[in-house]
Amino acid sequence: MTDGGARRRRAFIGSFTAAGGPGIVTAAVAPGGGALTLLHSVTGLPDPSYLALAPDRRVLYAVSETAEGAVAAYRLNGGRPEPAGPPVRVGGQGPTHLSVFDGHVLTANYGSGSVTAVPVRADGTLAPAPSAVLPHTGSGPHTRRQQAPHAHQVQPDPSGRWAVSVDLGTDSVRVCTLRGGTLAVHREAPLRPGSGPRHLAFHPGGGHAYVLNELTPTVTVCRWQGEDGTLKPLAEAQVLPAAPAGDAYPSGIAVSPDGRFVWTATRGEDVLSTFAVEADGARLRLLGTVPCGGDWPRAITVADGYLYCANERSGDVSWFALDPETGLPLYDGRVPVPAASCVVLD
Repeated sequence: MTDGGARRRRAFIGSFTAAGGPGIVTAAVAPGGGALTLLHSVTGLPDPSYLALAPDRRVLYAVSETAEGAVAAYRLNGGRPEPAGPPVRVGGQGPTHLSVFDGHVLTANYGSGSVTAVPVRADGTLAPAPSAVLPHTGSGPHTRRQQAPHAHQVQPDPSGRWAVSVDLGTDSVRVCTLRGGTLAVHREAPLRPGSGPRHLAFHPGGGHAYVLNELTPTVTVCRWQGEDGTLKPLAEAQVLPAAPAGDAYPSGIAVSPDGRFVWTATRGEDVLSTFAVEADGARLRLLGTVPCGGDWPRAITVADGYLYCANERSGDVSWFALDPETGLPLYDGRVPVPAASCVVLD
């Protein structure tokens, strides 16, 4: 999209079609602001719950978070995303996250506790060649949620050398290699038993990572060494100022581009937490919490001074202007998207 020669940004919103979601929704981002205007939706892929853009931002990838497990590619030519070939099976159940790494789309398969690498062609479409699947092993002390591995996220590290997978079921983060289309575990970093790690975000300086834990409302601060792929836990920070009165399940995490702030979302409490980053990235200090603008915030993303929150149960996406001095979010608006699950901006 262009307007007088200026490029207009778009937001792409994933949703759970099994819960009434409209599929993949495209929204326009207000120039010079953060407000979203809904444009259209693309149906046909069941439960496109998580989305990721190709490095050149010309292709959008989506998981199909179903028992069969698949990933699909969509061309972005300024209008409605167009399917670029049929979905490709990932050989795992319930893929809940994906990213692009070294000529492949990686998926974290929560149901089967594995990570898959799907080859990508030069034009960004997905190759029908057999995918590489790396099964996780292990369990944790939580009797209901940690009887088996549950890979929840996979992404490249800042150096681009490693693929890092976060497993809620095994209380660990795996640092992996991808060579010749084959995934292998280079090193596994254990976290506190029962913490239930869900998502990880790197500090832009490249020397620290922050692991958001779902089963205990905390963030684990880790030192990251990209030279040898080593993740070392340093400390934990509570995401809430007091013990929760009921359920509290952290879900999403984001770091400011300048590395000064970290934000998290917590379901049940339905709040966004803001942290100041201190000690060159080695310490987080909770500044406060604000309501997320909806019910059951599943994922958050930060772009251009705004924070976007996909609220699954209230069926909307809310956005917040971020104070550049304090980092605190100020509610600015919302749009309805049934069963919203994630937001990415091009």
